[in-house]
Amino acid sequence: MKAYRASLLWFAPHSAGPHAASPQALFEEDGLLVVGPNAQGVQVVQAIGAWRALKDSYPQLVVEHLPGRIIAPGFIDLHIHYPQTNVIGSPAPGLLPWLENYTFPEEKRFAAPEYSAQAAAFFIAELLRNGVTTALTFATSHTESVNALFTEAQAQRLRLITGLCLMDRHAPADLLNQGQGAVSGTEQSLRDTEALIQRWHGKDRLGYAITPRFAPTSTDAQLRGAGELARQYADVWIQSHVAENKDEITWARELFPASRSYLATYDDFGLMRKRAIYAHCIHFDDADRALMRDTGAVAAISPTSNLFLGSGFFDYEGADRIGFGYGLASDVGGGTSFSPFHTMLAAYYVGREGQTKPGLSLSPQHLWWQHTAGGARALGLDGVVGNLLPGCEADFVIINPKATPLLARKTALASNLDELLFSLIVLGDDRLIERTVISQAI
Repeated sequence: MKAYRASLLWFAPHSAGPHAASPQALFEEDGLLVVGPNAQGVQVVQAIGAWRALKDSYPQLVVEHLPGRIIAPGFIDLHIHYPQTNVIGSPAPGLLPWLENYTFPEEKRFAAPEYSAQAAAFFIAELLRNGVTTALTFATSHTESVNALFTEAQAQRLRLITGLCLMDRHAPADLLNQGQGAVSGTEQSLRDTEALIQRWHGKDRLGYAITPRFAPTSTDAQLRGAGELARQYADVWIQSHVAENKDEITWARELFPASRSYLATYDDFGLMRKRAIYAHCIHFDDADRALMRDTGAVAAISPTSNLFLGSGFFDYEGADRIGFGYGLASDVGGGTSFSPFHTMLAAYYVGREGQTKPGLSLSPQHLWWQHTAGGARALGLDGVVGNLLPGCEADFVIINPKATPLLARKTALASNLDELLFSLIVLGDDRLIERTVISQAI
């Protein structure tokens, strides 16, 4: 067991429901965080609270004192593309040209195991440097990319979920899922998916996600097969994109005219349920929102990407009014930063300017919740990661609120928790993260 003395930030246990209009952050100016192994030998939070109240309960414990620092839950990124690290900051007039001109050419390189391995090592190091301790991420259509990412995540003890990108049409030929012998690319992609599930899902801190890239790049047969695998393996995740861009929506509606909407296409193929995470979810009507709520699917809100590509604004008001779940995501490389602070600030802009009723002000506590405990709830991992309640895995960040001269000047003026958190969100970046601590197996 080990203890840390610092200021502590965490969230109260969540009430019933898929989202949190007013999540309650807890803050202890002089706190004690005690971590130690659970019955399975995994390092978890044993106790959290005020130093004065807990110190006598652990008289023999070595305490690391971190004056002036804040310990907070590790961040959760609900949607990110590890093969797109090199694509950040590539200019394009919109989503579809950006895919064709930058993303697809880069993803072709991941057929090489060596390239995938070095990209995975850099990607995971960048996540940890920015305080991200759980990520749901895309790989490419190459099994080499999936195996490389899982291998590196396992070595670093990162809680990571990924899967083979399913794509059997409407993409460059050498990026489509490839067949073997008499087996078609479609069938081979489903066989490979099942083999990868059996190899990686539930191993250490790893999870598998069935991953159609987006409906237009999969045939009916591939989507149907993905839905069958989702039924067979009920505890794996599903991830894809939906309703990000109006041209994309038009294309999807032309390809799947029998479906009520673009989103409903996924439901028609059995791909909407709990543990299904759909990135963007911008251009929805209330029927789409109700479908998200009723199936238990959740949205990965990607504000830096949506602003960068000019895709639109996630409708927080609509999501909360109908009642479906969501969390925050960087969406690198359409997203412009690995930093959760940049993502939270962009989400604040979206709340202020992009709503049905403009002027929504997302509180700093709500923004922070979306990227931690809210993300855990979206993944079905509430009480496992994203918080520092007793029993949660010991993933956390040590934040230096004086990491830059301007931060030191501004945070010293904070008179309450919201002012402190908002200063960190507005002025923060990777320099705030002094250390990222990952739960270890004993």
